[in-house]
Amino acid sequence: MLKGIYAAVSAMVAGANKQALNAHNTANLNTPGFKQVFTTMQEFQKTEVFSTGSNSQNGSQESIGNLGLGVMTTETRTKFSDGALQATNHPFDFAVQGDGFFRIMTSAGERYTRDGRFIRDANENLVTIDGNSVLDGSGNPIQIPNGEISVDASGRVLISGAPTTQLGIAEFARPETQLKKSDGNLFEALDAPAQTITNSTVHQGYLEMSNVNVVDLLVSMKTYEAAQKMVQNQDELLGRTISTLGKLA
Repeated sequence: MLKGIYAAVSAMVAGANKQALNAHNTANLNTPGFKQVFTTMQEFQKTEVFSTGSNSQNGSQESIGNLGLGVMTTETRTKFSDGALQATNHPFDFAVQGDGFFRIMTSAGERYTRDGRFIRDANENLVTIDGNSVLDGSGNPIQIPNGEISVDASGRVLISGAPTTQLGIAEFARPETQLKKSDGNLFEALDAPAQTITNSTVHQGYLEMSNVNVVDLLVSMKTYEAAQKMVQNQDELLGRTISTLGKLA
């Protein structure tokens, strides 16, 4: 009986952890370049179950298998699938599709993002909405002089038709293991990116939207509600058992 309560409560705790991630995902549902975070559940402990067989001698017991005592959430992970593109027609909005990430310089060092909401500051520097420098292919801050800006699919920047610089794009073939979440909408590299860019396309006047899957959020909510109902059922059953035993005594 108590094992059932332990299992149900563990599922409820794990569900609460997933709900916290869901809240974070929901808050960033409309954040450009945001990548959904998630976790899964796994058994955290098992106990061996024994039975006294009808043909056993001297009450000896035999193992009939293992019983799971509950679940726990695994390490938080990030889903790096592409988000949908949304047209903005703003010349300093950019989206990258494929394995690429924009290279950004922060006070903590180089970081990577899919959030292409850039602006040109008063000193003609290309920066993020947080004021971090956008880097070129050589890792230097990009300056955008006055003139009509256009950027081709490879990330080459042209001012009034003349090539000036290149958006710094870093490709990670296995971002799940090569990147970890940093501050805000940024990622930090755990492993060096590819030396050549072969699987990335830049789109000017577009933003990549969040890849959060609303269906995943709803499923997690239903899982938590099911665990909550299980705890209530186990508690009611335990109460009835104690009441029945009390009457028999």
